[in-house]
Amino acid sequence: MINKQLVSPKSIVVVGASNDVCKPGGKILKNLIDGNFSGNLYAINLKEDLVQGIKSYKDINKLPNVDLAVIAIAAKYCPATVDFLVNNKTTKAFIIISAGFGEENEQGAKYEQQIVDTINKVNGCLIGPNCIGVLNTNYNGIFTTPIPKLSPKGVDLISGSGATAVFIMETALPKGLTFNSVYSVGNSAQMGVEEVLQYLDQTYNPETSSQVKLLYIEDISKPQKLLKHASSLINKGCKIAAIKSGSSEAGSRAASSHTGALASPDVAVDALFRKAGIVRCYGREELVTVASIFKHKQLTGKNIALITHAGGPAVMLTDSLSKGGLNIPHIHGEKANQLLEKLYDGSSVANPIDFLATGTAQQLADIIDYCENDFDNIDAMVVIFGSPGLTKVFDVYEVLHQKMKTCKKPIYPVLPSTFETKEEIFAFQNQGHQSFNDEVILGDMLCKVFNTPKPQNDNIELIDIDTKKIREIVENAGTGYISPKNIQALFDAVGIPRTKEAVAKTKNEAVVYAKELGLPVVMKVIGPVHKSDVGGVVLNVKTEKMVELQFEQMMQIKDTTSILIQPMLSGIEIYAGAKKEGEFGHQILCGLGGIFIEVFKDVSSALAPVSHNEAMEMIKSLKSYKIIEGTRGKEGINEQMFADVVVRLSALVKAAPEIIEMDINPLLGTATKIIAVDARIRL
Repeated sequence: MINKQLVSPKSIVVVGASNDVCKPGGKILKNLIDGNFSGNLYAINLKEDLVQGIKSYKDINKLPNVDLAVIAIAAKYCPATVDFLVNNKTTKAFIIISAGFGEENEQGAKYEQQIVDTINKVNGCLIGPNCIGVLNTNYNGIFTTPIPKLSPKGVDLISGSGATAVFIMETALPKGLTFNSVYSVGNSAQMGVEEVLQYLDQTYNPETSSQVKLLYIEDISKPQKLLKHASSLINKGCKIAAIKSGSSEAGSRAASSHTGALASPDVAVDALFRKAGIVRCYGREELVTVASIFKHKQLTGKNIALITHAGGPAVMLTDSLSKGGLNIPHIHGEKANQLLEKLYDGSSVANPIDFLATGTAQQLADIIDYCENDFDNIDAMVVIFGSPGLTKVFDVYEVLHQKMKTCKKPIYPVLPSTFETKEEIFAFQNQGHQSFNDEVILGDMLCKVFNTPKPQNDNIELIDIDTKKIREIVENAGTGYISPKNIQALFDAVGIPRTKEAVAKTKNEAVVYAKELGLPVVMKVIGPVHKSDVGGVVLNVKTEKMVELQFEQMMQIKDTTSILIQPMLSGIEIYAGAKKEGEFGHQILCGLGGIFIEVFKDVSSALAPVSHNEAMEMIKSLKSYKIIEGTRGKEGINEQMFADVVVRLSALVKAAPEIIEMDINPLLGTATKIIAVDARIRL
């Protein structure tokens, strides 16, 4: 656990300090000095008595007791140094910026583990190794630059990559974004992104803590911890955005079910982020733009007014917002006419509100006032104002400053003239504002923020199922794919409606079962994994003679052991599935079924357990939702029943975590019922 010695040390020693500020040990000492660290600062250098004006100890035995050690020496010397400081100098916090540990070779991994074991014995804290350090309002404990403006109202950044942390800060500075803390966790030998987030959650104070958290993650090793503390922070009033890199797989795994092919680890990341309420980003510009949106007043509705003196950017922004589900409503009527009279000829207030390149600061103030007080169909404003270079625009940005302070509706300033008006932008940002320089990235991220769901309730009331029966079936089924009979029993135990069916091993049995179920019937081979690919599914078998003929032909298909017979049903083909994804637990998926799942790959996913509301959101988020809802006079399916199947599937995998993959494809849906027609379950 992160401790007070790391966050707010009263004394710091830099082991490996140098007068050469081009070396990490030299630069980190310089940053600590330049940051006016208020505690006692020491250096360890085997050759110098004074390093950058700081007392240096050639003999570590003479070092006073110290809270925090920042270590920048060769990896092989680190274990002994840590051991000495822990046992002789009461040191309980360490930042190891040195490389050459587990990321490099087996010997380095041994050094790393030895250090962790030593620190754990005293309940100490380790950041790194192989990191840039820690930066907060108490001290500049990093060896890199730039050092951003630090403020308790700034954002907290936790990064699995030191270089990426630097690049994120560099991307943030021109936007006016400030920082409260930066944690570069490096190899995460003891403390990873999840542990730092846990600390920020457990110490969160709505009055004094930063309300924006940014994450750069390369590996989610503890997804349940991340989910728990991200959800907790967001429920307390925080906002979190994250990049999870490594989203593509180098070579697809052989999958024996549709769910296995569709439910990749990255789909699990998406599901985790949605469940937690984290806004997922895919690059530094996106992350910083989302952070800047977070720093503005919250968008509570879909209707945006675009205020501009340049037509092109407004058109591009309109496209972006419209594609993401936000609206640019038409503005008209008496109030609109009154506003138009205050603007120059040629201006437009229809939305976008274009007040021309010659528009004045007063005109901008009038437009904002009308959008704030008179246009009820406006929830927020985007102001695009650059400069053609004719005059300075300090007065325009001062209007923006004043209106952003007083307006209840959010105002997002797009200031694209980063060269021509850099002085004005700098002054505007120094008043505590964040700005944007690309209207399309702003539009895309504004939609992403608005459409990211709130954290799901982690106290989901599970539905009533026959857990005892489920456990009995699973414990006696062995491993691999289970029989149709066991699948039927599991569905009955969990309450998933299923079609009647029978398994025939002889031609005579096939005829008897077909008559009992009622012709016409569907016949399917049992044995081959992908039945359709081998011609193992025959629909609409209408007569006893056809049943006999199809049975004989289908039994010739390789690996076929018997034939499954079901009544011929009709409805829209839909799908539900589940897949176990390591520490993430089970992913639950749904979408259109039949061949459409392979063609369109249009599925929604969530992490189990899934609530009924979450299942409904999954269904409504599908691109094919219009088909499910019913379109062009065609009846849709019962969405509530579809959601109920998804919830029951979630309950099944909780009761039977041995389930590795599961498909129900297709489910047949109508306005009055949902029936499972075909299923595959692997233990």
